[in-house]
Amino acid sequence: MSNEPALEISEIDVHDDAALTEWYDVSAAALNEGMGEHSTVWGLAELRVSVREPSRVLERHLYVGRVGGVAVAVGAHVMPLLDNLEAATIVCEVAPEHRRRGYGSEMLAFVEQRAPELGRPLLDNLVSWPDSHGADGSGWPGCEFATARGYRLTLGDVQRELSLPVDDRLLDDLATEAASHHDGYRLTSWVGAVPEQLALGWETLASSLVTEAPTGDREIEPEVADVANLREREAVAAKQGRTIVCTAALTGDGEVAAYTDLAVTPHEPGKAYQWGTLVRTADRGHRLGLAVKVANLRLLQSLDLGVERLITWNAEVNSHMVGVNVRLGFRAVARAGEFQKRLDSSAP
Repeated sequence: MSNEPALEISEIDVHDDAALTEWYDVSAAALNEGMGEHSTVWGLAELRVSVREPSRVLERHLYVGRVGGVAVAVGAHVMPLLDNLEAATIVCEVAPEHRRRGYGSEMLAFVEQRAPELGRPLLDNLVSWPDSHGADGSGWPGCEFATARGYRLTLGDVQRELSLPVDDRLLDDLATEAASHHDGYRLTSWVGAVPEQLALGWETLASSLVTEAPTGDREIEPEVADVANLREREAVAAKQGRTIVCTAALTGDGEVAAYTDLAVTPHEPGKAYQWGTLVRTADRGHRLGLAVKVANLRLLQSLDLGVERLITWNAEVNSHMVGVNVRLGFRAVARAGEFQKRLDSSAP
């Protein structure tokens, strides 16, 4: 390893097309490796919009590691600006053909060294792996790399897929079953931006997902609920070309009691991604989670967008939502792990 050329790391200008494409190509190759048809890497066009749009919510720094002028590794800090101000989600990836040469360790050391300079001693990282490597990712290189460097697996997630269309008879049966439990509530569905009269209630509930859903032993604080944040996410999604499909359950007073949303992207034909689903604590026990998901599936299938696969993730311990998804026909296809490390403040 000592005979390998030195890795030269620099931050890229995200408005430089060549540099951003270089970063993306290394990252996508690393994330796709071994995942086959179950890989869920963003398209370059989506990344371009995400990192270039001005944001009041996130700050990003992207790094490329080159050897002899060739990009072999990438890194990143993605930092929330309104909450969780100690935390950063990090990226550390090496192109598959350049692994086992110490480049990943060098990039991670750079990312960890810069994190305190940015005021972010709490680092989060997500690793995906094939279902065959089990709940803890045993034997998967990304998991072994993370744990060897002090990152804890704080929560295990299961990636599931649903083949579409779902039979209308099954949706009818599930909708009828759920309806018998939620008298006094009504469902409303739409495509695109959340209606103004529902925006605050929707954002309040959606922003609580990070702490209301299982978090394992991950350190995380509640997110700030602000309609401006919602509108920023919607504007970015629209520029990415995504179609957002939404359903809410409303109380008799018109308050948002439950929500679900999913996204269809033109950059991955045939796929859609389930985003959040949550029922407000005071309104649980009325099958509203099942009700909103069934209604949202009905709307998606009516849109004729060519979607054949709906992809979702659930914490392995989230037995209630897993049960809902299994009844809809979702099957487990891969796994992911949420890793976290708090840097030692006494380190030099």
